[in-house]
Amino acid sequence: MNKTIAILIPCYNEEQTIAKVVEDFHKQLPQADIYVYDNNSSDGTDKVARHSGAIVRYEERQGKGNVIRRMLSDIEADCYILVDGDDTYPAEYASIMSNNILEDGYDMVIGDRLSATYFQENKRPFHDLGNRLVRYAINKIFHSDIKDIMTGYRAISKRMVRTTSLFSEGFEIETEMTINALDNQLKICQIPVEYRNRPDGSISKLNTFSDGIRILLTIFKLFRDYKPLRFFSYISIVLVILSILFLLPIFIDYFNSGLVPRFPTLIVCSFVILFAILLWLCGLILEVLLNRHRQIRFLISNQIK
Repeated sequence: MNKTIAILIPCYNEEQTIAKVVEDFHKQLPQADIYVYDNNSSDGTDKVARHSGAIVRYEERQGKGNVIRRMLSDIEADCYILVDGDDTYPAEYASIMSNNILEDGYDMVIGDRLSATYFQENKRPFHDLGNRLVRYAINKIFHSDIKDIMTGYRAISKRMVRTTSLFSEGFEIETEMTINALDNQLKICQIPVEYRNRPDGSISKLNTFSDGIRILLTIFKLFRDYKPLRFFSYISIVLVILSILFLLPIFIDYFNSGLVPRFPTLIVCSFVILFAILLWLCGLILEVLLNRHRQIRFLISNQIK
């Protein structure tokens, strides 16, 4: 049975570049279906994409995450290749990425910009800092070695689509997809890919600060959701240490004089320690429930061919 490949291109005002992206990927994977989902573009992105041979559909909810979730929900394929419509990712890697999914059994193939030409091509220094910060945080939290967390160029398997729940609405969707793959212990492959800066006149939709804050908040929330015992343990440890620092002078005074001069501090610190214990117990309970949920997902994923 022939295996199907779907190339998914979320677009917002990419009239200048979308035709080249569609044509390049069609040359590399002529057997693939190319889908362009227009996200309320005010230019002629949809018309240019349709004229270039893409299947054009629409998503009215603004945000890249909304578009990708809609794509993965609508389209059936054995291999999905996600790529931006701004012509920053060369199509030459698409056949390698699809083979890694269809022939080698990987669940996610990451197009790693950061190990190739990204830092030379990208002209926005805060983007460089943001990529390094997010990469460091994710790898520390999940004990992984992912080179490029937020790349917009990746291939994913049908099994990953069927067993992964995504909730992000904006550019943090790539971070969430990576964390999902790590948490589900899916088979991940990374290949360095060249990164091209946007052509003149093409404007990035990523806001360095607002989207950066949303990505960091997403990491915080996903750390809480996927590693609850570690998350609440860290908070508990900090609260206990602070309480002990305030309690030490009280105990020293008590042992020296037999008096407790600061009863309010003693009471507050005692309640803080009790609260820290409760937080740790919450993390423990959530960790048990999460592990049970992981076992169910693992059984379901093994049933999906």
